[in-house]
Amino acid sequence: MRFKRNKNRFGAPRPFSARMTGPTGKPHKGVYLLPNLFTTAALFCGFYGIVMAMGQQFTTAAVAIFAALVLDSLDGRVARMTNTQSAFGAEYDSLADMVSFGAAPALIIYEWSLSGMGKLGWVAAFVYLAGAALRLARFNTNAAVVDKAWFQGLPSPAAAALVTGFVWVMDDAKMAGAELDWLAWGITFYAGITMVSNVPFFSGKDFHFRRSVPFQVLALIPLVFALVSQDPPKVLFGVFVLYGISGYVVYVVRKVKGQGMKGLDIERDEHF
Repeated sequence: MRFKRNKNRFGAPRPFSARMTGPTGKPHKGVYLLPNLFTTAALFCGFYGIVMAMGQQFTTAAVAIFAALVLDSLDGRVARMTNTQSAFGAEYDSLADMVSFGAAPALIIYEWSLSGMGKLGWVAAFVYLAGAALRLARFNTNAAVVDKAWFQGLPSPAAAALVTGFVWVMDDAKMAGAELDWLAWGITFYAGITMVSNVPFFSGKDFHFRRSVPFQVLALIPLVFALVSQDPPKVLFGVFVLYGISGYVVYVVRKVKGQGMKGLDIERDEHF
């Protein structure tokens, strides 16, 4: 979530602490309702996914995580569009993400498949959980930095979609998790490690909804919806599989060309 740099009447940037106070210098007593409603809804979806996984309703659990992904993509945009960014909203969003895209996916795939692997199963689930926590911590250190065109490491929502999308596809196909435990282990471990890697993933933050686009782009939108509606679990999982490997493709291609990561506008934090 990005903060807008407000300026005082002399043109100098205001300190963040000053931006959280009213005209009298006293802190605001309330919080902005609209963006936090989306964050709360995303948090509920993550919690609901955990409850459904405990009840062996894995398709419902996976759908709940995808719903959380959609809601999470809206809260920051709503806050920026309505100029209702706040430090509270940023912290709340991060905590909600840890539940919806960290704890919930780890528990869902553990309950579906990894629990039968003993220690190996919970190790993979914990690697994913720790990867999500570290990824969110690294992202939060860049919260006040201008948005970048590339993420440093796989974003936690995409990692959650990769893990739970696999559960959704296989559960929809009536495949038992115990039969696919090693594949589930590999996907979970891959997602966890990739979140804390330095591999660049396209962020899409250069795209603005207020920007004009060719008419052909608008005409493609119904086709996208039609494609997804044909088989939602397979299509959505396929999209996130492609995204999940796209960073490594970019990394390898640039290495082969001798370009490295130079020239890529990547979110970075010097503490890592």
